[in-house]
Parts: sequence; structure tokens; C-alpha cells
Amino acid sequence: MPRDNMTSTVQKIAKQALTSFRHPSVVGEHNKVFLENLSKLKNLMAEVRAADLKIVPRTIESAPIPSQRIAPPVTYMHIYETDTFSMGVFLLKTGASIPLHDHPGMYGMLKVIYGKVRISCFDRLDKPRDGASGVQFNPPLMPFQRSSLRPSVLRSVGEYTEENGPCVLSPQKDNIHQIDAVDGPTAFLDVLSPPYDPDEGRDCHYYKVLNAHSEAAEQGDLWLMEIPQPSEFWCGGEPYPGPKVSL
Repeated sequence: MPRDNMTSTVQKIAKQALTSFRHPSVVGEHNKVFLENLSKLKNLMAEVRAADLKIVPRTIESAPIPSQRIAPPVTYMHIYETDTFSMGVFLLKTGASIPLHDHPGMYGMLKVIYGKVRISCFDRLDKPRDGASGVQFNPPLMPFQRSSLRPSVLRSVGEYTEENGPCVLSPQKDNIHQIDAVDGPTAFLDVLSPPYDPDEGRDCHYYKVLNAHSEAAEQGDLWLMEIPQPSEFWCGGEPYPGPKVSL
């Protein structure tokens, strides 16, 4: 591999991601070494810019002209993946959203490289699902819909540009989020560990936010109902133009 690839920002990020997550037994919020490695990864992610990935920021005017087929609202540039982590770039068109979804048992870190995103983060609450039995929703839910409810709380809503540090999620915190493009096209570098794998119980689930209409509902509590992947959302692929990663 050319020397400039070995010293590229994306190569350094990949190497640190492997170091941070390669030993599952030490991955956890209470392990000092893991937290130090996670901090190093966060610092490296904070430095990355679109130019480091050879990606030209898109504007409303420069967006590719759609062909006869309807163009996907979101595309993904695959950079690298192992059993330990995956890394790639998501590109959102003007007005596009990645709907509310989870990352089962996974850590994640995303860094905007151009444009602006709004990220809404939710946490699951440690309450039994049958706690919704006395809660009313408008419109009323069918029994099968109630079985898919998760008690949750909105933790944060924040806007991020390339000037901000990365947004971080863990298996316990900010694990469910929605990402919206704000004021034009946007893109972000995304690192997940371990990668999605339905065979290992890490499939992506989508949710709809429901507000309870009941005196028994606690202030600030929300319910998330699992839904199929929204029909207006799908993700296409694009070739990654930047430095290669080798580990």
C-alpha cells in the first residue's frame, strides 16, 4: 500500500477502531482502557473532513440528476468492514432522513463531513412492556401493535456540522436515533461496532414515536412502536473515492 494511504486520516481511524473494539471482553463503559481507546477514536474522528476522503461536498445545484428511476434519498459508500467494525459514508439528499432506528448491542460514532444534520436520540427505559396495558393511544392500537411497544425517552436533539465533534452512541445510551438532513445535502462518516448482522441478533429495527394519552402516563415518557422499514426510505450504493484502508 502507498505510504500516503498508510498515514491517511481514514487509515488511522480504522486502526484505532480495531484497537478499541477487537476484544469484546474489555468493551464496556466501566473499563478504563476501553474508554481511553474510545476517546482516541473520538479525537481522530473529530479531525476528519470531506477532503480526507476525496469526497466533494454536494450542493443543491450539484446533486446528481436522477435518471428514469427514482434516485434513493440516501446512499452509502462502503470503506471497510471486519467482524469487529464497519466504516462507511452516508450521503443524504436535501430533505432526506434516515428514519428512527436502533443498533442492538452496538457502539457507533458518526462525524459530519459536510452540510448539517439533526440527530434525535432515544433511550429505552427499564420498564416492562406490559406497562402500556393501561395506557391509551390516539388512534387506538391493535393488540399486535401493543406487543411491539418499547417504553422510551427522548434524550437529546442536536444539530451537527463538520465543525462539531462526532455523535456517539452505545448499547445503553442514545442507541435509537433519527438523522435528518438540514438546509441541503449532507454526509457523515459512520463507524459501527460490531457491524449489523441479523444472524447474530443485530438486525436494524425501525420505530414510530407514540405519545401516551393517559393520566397514568408519566411526564416525558414516550413509547416506540416497531414498524417495517418506511417505504419512503431506502439506501443506494456509491463507490468510495478516498484512500484505501488496510488492516
